[in-house]
Amino acid sequence: MTGAPASAAGGSSRAQSVGGSPKPKGAAVVGGGEQGAEDDGRPARGGKLAAAAVNQASVWNVANLLTMLRLLLVPGFIALMLADGGYDPAWRSLAWAAFAIAMITDLFDGHLARTYNLVTDFGKIADPIADKAIMGAALICLSALGDLPWWVTAVILGRELGITLLRFLVIRYGVIPASRGGKLKTLTQGVAVGMYVLALTGWLATLRWWVMAAAVVLTVVTGLDYVRQAIVLRRRGIAERKAALEETEG
Repeated sequence: MTGAPASAAGGSSRAQSVGGSPKPKGAAVVGGGEQGAEDDGRPARGGKLAAAAVNQASVWNVANLLTMLRLLLVPGFIALMLADGGYDPAWRSLAWAAFAIAMITDLFDGHLARTYNLVTDFGKIADPIADKAIMGAALICLSALGDLPWWVTAVILGRELGITLLRFLVIRYGVIPASRGGKLKTLTQGVAVGMYVLALTGWLATLRWWVMAAAVVLTVVTGLDYVRQAIVLRRRGIAERKAALEETEG
């Protein structure tokens, strides 16, 4: 092996001088990967450190960085939204830009994670938190400023938190997949909230009311559909477990 330390070479010659006897137990093998383990079957300490470094580095991928950016945008969005009393068109435009960036990164981070195998435990937890944080911040700010009725904020946030809790409750039976209606709901909510963040007047102000109405309807309808799917998934899971138990006992 080229580039081996002199001590390693000397050890090799001494092992050969005693009739090819095996190396003493615990002697380290020079090299990396699978060769970085001790002869007694225990992994070398350096191998553990290298594996930990790789796992730690995998968190810092582009998908997770976009999620972190979205989390960092939340306090910035709130500051811009409420600047100068919350009614200055210039500040509201900057707040809309921050909200738009957050929505765009939401479209890309999940796709990148699935496409390039960048899915991590951090991303699974942080991504939905970031989504709900920016949407919740926008809705609460709009209602606090009197631009959006509180009941609209309550319906949307109540649905989002309720469905998230429902997913965790039935995860032992399976995963509720995202539907096309759910994706359309997310898009409509983003457009509607974005239009409310901007200081619109005239027919655009009327249009945003209708877009928000559509978002509320989709929010309720898709929420009820998720509840139906959760009930079906739970019943199916219970039936399968019962059948498996009866088969085992038989």
